[in-house]
Amino acid sequence: MSSIWDPIIGQARAVERLIQLARNPVHAYLFVGPEGCGKEEAARAFATLLITGSDDPSTRQSQLIVRGAFADVSEVLREGAAVDKDEADNIVRQAATTQTESKLKVVIVHEVHLMRDSAAVRLLKTIEEPSPTMIFILLADQLVPSLSTINSRCVVLNFVRPDDAAIISALQQADVSSDKAKSIAWAANGNIQRARMLITDKWLAQRQEAFSQVPYQLDGTGATVARIVAELLEHIDNASEPLLTEHANELEELEVRVALTGERGSGRKMIQDRHKRQARKFKSDELRSGLSVIAATYHSLITSSTPHPDTGKYSDAIGRIHKAMSALALNANETLLLQALFLQLPSLMRMTHAAPVN
Repeated sequence: MSSIWDPIIGQARAVERLIQLARNPVHAYLFVGPEGCGKEEAARAFATLLITGSDDPSTRQSQLIVRGAFADVSEVLREGAAVDKDEADNIVRQAATTQTESKLKVVIVHEVHLMRDSAAVRLLKTIEEPSPTMIFILLADQLVPSLSTINSRCVVLNFVRPDDAAIISALQQADVSSDKAKSIAWAANGNIQRARMLITDKWLAQRQEAFSQVPYQLDGTGATVARIVAELLEHIDNASEPLLTEHANELEELEVRVALTGERGSGRKMIQDRHKRQARKFKSDELRSGLSVIAATYHSLITSSTPHPDTGKYSDAIGRIHKAMSALALNANETLLLQALFLQLPSLMRMTHAAPVN
C-alpha cells in the first residue's frame, strides 16, 4: 500500500520521528536541511497526517494538500530576496483565520533562514501565542543565529542531503537505467526534486557539455559572453518544456474536475502561483548545476598530475562561480549575473578540451 511518505527519500529517521510527533502535536516545528532534500514534501505529508490522521495519499484532502490547494493548509513563500515584514504580516493574517474543513489549520513557511529581523520580530509573538488549532511548520536550509529565538520555540527536525546511492536506488525503482541514474544523481547533487525532474530530460548530457565548453569559448569580449549566455539560457528553456507541459496538464485536469463535480476550494490561483515558483526554481537549479560543471572544469586543471602556472587563477574562478551560485538563490537577474561572471573567468581557449570526470 502506498503512503504519503513514499516520495521522501533518504530521510527514514526524520520520517519516523514525524510519525511519532503527530500523535501528540505541538504548535510549531522547524524542519532544517539542504535545498531539495525533501523537507517540503515532508512538511505536506506531516500536515496531511495531522489533519487526516492517515498516511493514505489517495484521499481528497491528501491530494489537495500535496497540490497546495487545501483550504486549511497555507504555504508562505518569499517574493523578493528575503522573507520581509509584508510576508510576516501575511503569516500573521493566515494564523488569525479559522479552519474551514478540518480540526486544525497548518501554515507552512518556506525559507525562514532568509527572514529579515523585522519579519522575525513580527512573527515571534504569533508563534509564541498561537490559536489552539494552529500549527506552524517552518522550513530552513540552515539554522541562523538571528532566528535563535524563533528556533527555541519550535521542535527542530534535521534532514540530511540524500546521498547518490539513495537517489540512484529511487531512480532505478522508477525503471531508470543504472547508467542514466548515476548521471542524474551526479547532476542532482543531493537534490531529490531535481533528480525526479531530470528523469524525462532528454537533453541533460547536451546541456552539461554546453556548460563544460564555456571556459574554452571565452575570448575576453562582451559579444562572445552575450552569445554564450543566450545559448545556455535557450538550453534551459528547452529543458523546461516537460515541466510546462506537466503544469498545463494539471490545470486542464483541474478544469475538468471542477466542471464535473463543482469542487469547492480547488485552489486554481494557488496552483498557478506554485507553477510560477517551480518554473523559477527549475531555472535557478539548472543554472547552479551548469555552473558546478564549469567549476569542475577548472578544478580538474588544479588537480591535474601536470602542474599548471595558472592554478591561482583557476582557484579564484571557482570562488567566483560559487558566489554566483549563491546569488541565484536571491532571485538575481540570471542574464546579468552570468555575463558579469563570464567576463571575469579565465579563458581556456588555447588549451585542449578535456571534459571533467563526473
